Amino acid sequence: MFKYNPLDCLPSSAELPDSDDTPVDNELQILIPNLLLAILAAIWQRRDDWFFGINMGIYHTPNQGAIVPDGFLSLGVERFVGENGRSSYVLWEEEGIEPILALEVVSQTYNGEYEQKKIDYAELGILYYVIYAPTRLRRKRQRLEVYRLVEGKYILLSGDKVWMPEIGLGIGRERATYQGMTREWLFWYDEQGQRYLTPEEEKFQQQQQLQELLKKLQQRGIDPNTL
Repeated sequence: MFKYNPLDCLPSSAELPDSDDTPVDNELQILIPNLLLAILAAIWQRRDDWFFGINMGIYHTPNQGAIVPDGFLSLGVERFVGENGRSSYVLWEEEGIEPILALEVVSQTYNGEYEQKKIDYAELGILYYVIYAPTRLRRKRQRLEVYRLVEGKYILLSGDKVWMPEIGLGIGRERATYQGMTREWLFWYDEQGQRYLTPEEEKFQQQQQLQELLKKLQQRGIDPNTL
């Protein structure tokens, strides 16, 4: 007997638009989430149960348009899907797992980050909503605001570094250099409040450690080429 599965009738990610085609106001809207992804790829390199999307559509309900955060994090899903990866994040293809965190980088013109998008993400059930204003600060707003969903409403958490136990990471802001640009960036932190390094910082640290090792070997009269 034929069994009808309504999921078989829903459009796939390949059939759905992958973004809202809204151009970004400046490159920070791409660079900031890209840095967060680059750091995650390093500290979670042995994990394959997470996905971080950048400017990618989230489809949550059939016959409705996508929500497109500047960045979002999902846990408990496959990191890579096929050779080409995801074109969009479709909840009915992800076993109904909604993102645990959504990020909005405030542009030169406001796009409802503090109003409508907060409502949309709450309705979707996203546990953490992060709003970061890198260039323009709205009156009575903080540069970085991290909200947690409590009984269907977002509650603003205090601090420039906020620990998120459900994710196992903190998020905060700090001045550093990324891709040659020195300014304030968003970073992941460990539970002790220590910032995870950028790829450039990680490479520099490794070079420094190598140089120190070579110096110690030379002081002991050991030729590194013989090791």
